[in-house]
Amino acid sequence: MSTSLKSQNEKGFTSFLNFIERVGNRLPHPFMLFVYLAAFMLCISWFVSLFEVSVIHPGSGEELKIKSLISGEGLQFMLTSMLENFTGFKPLGLVLTMMFGIGMAQRVGLFESVIKKTIIKAHKSIITYTVFFIGIMGNIASDAAFVIIPPLAALIFYSLGRHPIAGLAAGFASSGIGFTANILIAGTDALLSGISTEIAQTINPDVVVTPVDNWYFMSVSTFVLTIAGGLLTEKFIEPRLGSYTGNVEKEELDFKSTPREDKAIRNALIGALIYIALVCLVLFIPNSPLRNEDGGLIPSPFLDGIIPIIFLFFVTVGTTFGVTIKKINKVSDVPELMTDSIRDMSGYIVLVFAIAQFIAYFNWSNLATWIAVNSANLLSSMNLTGMTVIIAFVLLTAILSLFIISGSALWALEAPIFLPMLMILNYHPAFIQVAYRIGESSTNMVTPLNPYFAILLAFMNEYDKKAGIGTLMSLMIPYTIVFLIIWIILLVVFGLLGIPVGPGVEMYLNK
Repeated sequence: MSTSLKSQNEKGFTSFLNFIERVGNRLPHPFMLFVYLAAFMLCISWFVSLFEVSVIHPGSGEELKIKSLISGEGLQFMLTSMLENFTGFKPLGLVLTMMFGIGMAQRVGLFESVIKKTIIKAHKSIITYTVFFIGIMGNIASDAAFVIIPPLAALIFYSLGRHPIAGLAAGFASSGIGFTANILIAGTDALLSGISTEIAQTINPDVVVTPVDNWYFMSVSTFVLTIAGGLLTEKFIEPRLGSYTGNVEKEELDFKSTPREDKAIRNALIGALIYIALVCLVLFIPNSPLRNEDGGLIPSPFLDGIIPIIFLFFVTVGTTFGVTIKKINKVSDVPELMTDSIRDMSGYIVLVFAIAQFIAYFNWSNLATWIAVNSANLLSSMNLTGMTVIIAFVLLTAILSLFIISGSALWALEAPIFLPMLMILNYHPAFIQVAYRIGESSTNMVTPLNPYFAILLAFMNEYDKKAGIGTLMSLMIPYTIVFLIIWIILLVVFGLLGIPVGPGVEMYLNK
């Protein structure tokens, strides 16, 4: 069959994939990884403290000695701070609050209905671009986009006489490789900004990274990647696949919505518009309590309170949709739906406990500051500054993402080292966070360690029984390379031209 892109003929590529799989499979569970790292931190802090090493804090000018966690003082810190490390970890409250609203809207079927109606109603000439736009935007529903959008896109392509695996590829690439982009503030923004703030304040206590600090860059990325992904699919991926000669039995494509579902979507849209209008009314009235003392928005209580505002938005549209479609029949259904959405976050909550301890130990020992200052001095002495060091960081992240699949776990691992180091070189932590996000997202779908890999292969096997890991990889690598190059160029343009990546956030902290 022409769709079978024989992986056995790609010996070098297959060997590389096998290497990634072997190394990745030997990595422990992310929770245990941070437990081991915390234990390693105990040992290394004790060893370095023997040499009475110290460092000058770049912000306060205070001399900080490396403190041993294997000491009376260290034991006291670990025992007395364990609960505070966990409950005071900023990303925890941000992410769980977001998931109350987003999870409820997902449980009542709002996202799935909107995605279906948007794709199926698109004109044939723009169907590929619609798939990409909806796929990228789908991260608002978190990982649910992986299991909704690709098979939907394949069915639509198939019904139009196009290659279904090209539809799958577009769905995989948009929802996976384009995962970090969006024109809406999503859970990813809340999660990463919380970790960034936690780390950045070890260098400068006044620095706060908010969930909207990458908004401009990610909004532009959404449209740029939609165009690039659509063109790549139509000009390269689909022609390479050739004509589809399979004769699979698929159910008829029937996305005709019921009158009740149409009404529910309409009411949810009305609810969204009313909510946005009320927020704008409060925001733009004279002496608005949501603006700062000078009447501006950067910084302001509005940006500081963006998570509760977004939470209430999703509660509004989710409740409106759910009540109309009869998924919410009584008031108690709302907290029950929120409870269901938090159950899916139990693994994240457990992981955060280990991450929070590791970061707290790293900071308390002063090893984080010592590594950051000395690394920054080394880079300066080598003249590795400007965009060169940022691009190197993007590429390093892209490589590490092949082995550590969890975006939050990888950022929790990288941030304590690279955020302080690059902040000392005057980079804004939110700009560094953008660099991390594009590197991590680019290689999402080119590693067999992705937990959704088996599901994606199952989707492909419905259309091509011979499709395997090599088939999926050969489809995803072009998207990875193109998206990574485009994202790096976009980051360079934003950085060198001084374009804000978010409200009041440019490449450097101090201009």
